[in-house]
Amino acid sequence: MTGPDFTYERALLAQGLTAIAGTDEVGRGPLAGPVVAAAVILDPESIPLGLNDSKKLSAKKREALFDQIITCARFYIAEASVDEIDALNIYHASHLAMCRAVAGLGQVDHVLVDGNKIPREMGPPATAIVKGDTRSQSIAAASILAKVTRDRHMDALAQQYPGYGWEKNAGYPTKSHISALIELGVTPHHRRSFKPVHNILCHL
Repeated sequence: MTGPDFTYERALLAQGLTAIAGTDEVGRGPLAGPVVAAAVILDPESIPLGLNDSKKLSAKKREALFDQIITCARFYIAEASVDEIDALNIYHASHLAMCRAVAGLGQVDHVLVDGNKIPREMGPPATAIVKGDTRSQSIAAASILAKVTRDRHMDALAQQYPGYGWEKNAGYPTKSHISALIELGVTPHHRRSFKPVHNILCHL
């Protein structure tokens, strides 16, 4: 199984475009914490080796690639908050985070978006790529920046709210996280619109 490559980007560069961004988000499934997105414009002459879908990499490898990407690429990292997730729903909030990440880059000629839908508010022309983080190196780089940033954020929150295991589960609905929710209650960082959290609030 080969990893992502630069085929999509090269085709756009051949059309005379220069600023080709990949964007991806992390954190649709968790019960707590923001959804984080990144947008990355790689330098074709300086692409880090080993880029792949962040979920397929070890934490150590992700950290190493994170450092390489922020050194050699243009990038921007953005998020949509728990309040925004509850107000908009996770689908629209994740699109909002991606749009913010792309906007943060400044001049962009074309965006490669992970998934099957282009966010409505996306400014530049864009192409949706299903499983894009396994097919486009720019999207893979964005997935790594988003994943590492979100994991670090959840690690920090875990220090403030011990017992939920966020340093291990990153806010995802593991058995121990659900048990902690029932025992310790709902924090300000829990997504109240998500069913397990909503159900606990309903029974208070």
